[in-house]
Amino acid sequence: MVAVGTMVWLSSELMFFAALFAFYFTLRGHLPDLWKDHAATLNVPYATLNTIILVVSSVWCQLGVLQAERGVVARPAGTSLLKVSTWGMREWYVLTYVFGAVFIAGQVFEYATLVTEGITLSSDSYGSIFYLATGFHGMHVTGGLIAFLLILGRTFTTRRYSHAQATGAVVTSYYWHFVDVVWIALFLMIYVLK
Repeated sequence: MVAVGTMVWLSSELMFFAALFAFYFTLRGHLPDLWKDHAATLNVPYATLNTIILVVSSVWCQLGVLQAERGVVARPAGTSLLKVSTWGMREWYVLTYVFGAVFIAGQVFEYATLVTEGITLSSDSYGSIFYLATGFHGMHVTGGLIAFLLILGRTFTTRRYSHAQATGAVVTSYYWHFVDVVWIALFLMIYVLK
């Protein structure tokens, strides 16, 4: 039931982002010159690297899910952290968290750069929809990072890692994969379809 509920909730989130996409394309259709001017200021290679970081985090997340489903919470005591083949869900989720945090830091850096170039939330329609779309996505990534902290915290508070705890890890991965897919769509919309 938790998995089904999560999927229903993510469907409602999809509708929210669909509205942002519609808003973006409507504004872009009515103000093509504004888009042409501002799209040139975007650092596409930087955004591509940041996108790769987020997408790779989904791989780490899925490896963590596989370990959670097997009941492998953490690597056995006494094994080297460098021996990746012994990692459990905890290690993979920590790595996912780090990559997600790097993505958010990259977004903040990009925002700071764009503000110095005069693109702000209130500068014009382009700035408004750029920051709304990417900012709401960033808030969702931050929510996912908080969920990872809760799942990781749970691994330290339970004596036996049960199916219920594994379900929490799995639905967190659903959310994380969702925000990754949304970002790929945003990346294509904003950075590729200039």
